[in-house]
Amino acid sequence: MVDKDLPAILRQLRDDPGNRTEFTEAWTQGRSAFGGLSTAIAVSGLTKLLPEPQPVRSLMVSFIGPIPPGEVTVIPHVQRRGNNVTQLSAELLAEGELCLQVMAVFGRSRDTYSVQPQQSFSPEPRDSRRSFDRHRSGPPFLDYFEGAWTGGGIPFSGSRDNRLGIWARHRADMSEFPVEKIIALADIPPPVILSHYKEPKVPASSLTWSLEFVTEPELLKEDWFYLDYHIEHAAHGYTQQAGRLFTEQGTLCALSRQCMVYFDHRVYGDSSHANGR
Repeated sequence: MVDKDLPAILRQLRDDPGNRTEFTEAWTQGRSAFGGLSTAIAVSGLTKLLPEPQPVRSLMVSFIGPIPPGEVTVIPHVQRRGNNVTQLSAELLAEGELCLQVMAVFGRSRDTYSVQPQQSFSPEPRDSRRSFDRHRSGPPFLDYFEGAWTGGGIPFSGSRDNRLGIWARHRADMSEFPVEKIIALADIPPPVILSHYKEPKVPASSLTWSLEFVTEPELLKEDWFYLDYHIEHAAHGYTQQAGRLFTEQGTLCALSRQCMVYFDHRVYGDSSHANGR
């Protein structure tokens, strides 16, 4: 297999009548696919069932098992079509095994009363000294993004910070796939708990992920986005974290919430549990 960027992976899926595509080890973290990639593939596959475009409103994702490099298949379903809201779901299969499930809600815009609380937006500047390129110990998939770690600690920095900030953008042109563009960016932040450790031998992975779209992705023409994520709780090997994704101008785009597992190396001693859930 040849390494492909995200648009090429999604075009292959779009053009394949069997909803199949493939990716290489370059898109992995641990022994599984980057969650932003696998979710983007699943959502891209289920949108084939939309008779006409509708803005995505929310995703609910369950990471069931590791997704190894190679071919994957999306099996989409229609749960309900209403006058304004369409609910779709999909399973992602790898090597014949169910690895991921996603529920997606699409809804037409309507004229209604609006409430838009003021969002705090005070990002740190992009610092090339903390760029992804300068910290090569990160997972391989980061090569497909340009970005920099900002507020809070870089993973395994021992900073004991409960917050992490990241500036990020795709290296590839994602204009064909605006929804998948945001999905992949929103999953770049690792478990923030990892910044509390000094040694990169603490396997961790997502169990569930909820992503709410505040701004319709089709309206977002920007390339750079700021991700502000923080720990809400961490104990007994499970951590909950929430995050917000902004444009450079401070427009709130999406709200993220994840339940993750982490395996303390002082107990397990190796990385064999990574992405094993």
